[in-house]
Amino acid sequence: MFEIFIVLSISYLLGSIPTGFLVAKKIKDVDLRELGSGSTGATNVLRNVGKLPALFVFIIDVFKGFLAVKIAYIFINQDLIAILSGLFAISGHIWPIWLKGKGGKAVATGLGMFLAISWQVGLGSLGIFLLILSISKVVSLSSIIAALGLPILMYLKVGTSNNTFMIISFVISFLVIWKHRTNIKRLIKGDEPKLNER
Repeated sequence: MFEIFIVLSISYLLGSIPTGFLVAKKIKDVDLRELGSGSTGATNVLRNVGKLPALFVFIIDVFKGFLAVKIAYIFINQDLIAILSGLFAISGHIWPIWLKGKGGKAVATGLGMFLAISWQVGLGSLGIFLLILSISKVVSLSSIIAALGLPILMYLKVGTSNNTFMIISFVISFLVIWKHRTNIKRLIKGDEPKLNER
């Protein structure tokens, strides 16, 4: 039980590393929470800091979710604990203790989690995201559609043989969509900015 507590605590702390916030502070001395969408994720970094910083933030945020799951598998090696570790990392990313609970939208960290659980599902989700992004140039729409596709990809991978993986795919899908609820309102109104717009 103590090992589980330690692994989950590490996962949350990993996820809560405010990569985007720190990068924006370092490069432009701005508080990302007060700019654009208020998110500390890579998209807000792209719009307010630059392309290379945004790419760096995206990679690190993916790695946070990936590492949390891998640590769980190394020390406990149970699917349920690995999934919980990924969920704790995502929770840390969305509600970081260091920023009074105001973080990102879980897309990159969620991708890292699923790359660690099933690289096929993770890459499939990334492929959907990139395809929709190339067509629409709208990051939020691409994230939402990728999230909707996540349970389908997981079903194609595991079928009914692993209900735990199926349940978590639905949970993460819902969480990502819920975090994009203001974006959905703007999409409906036609006000959502495209990739290089503020």
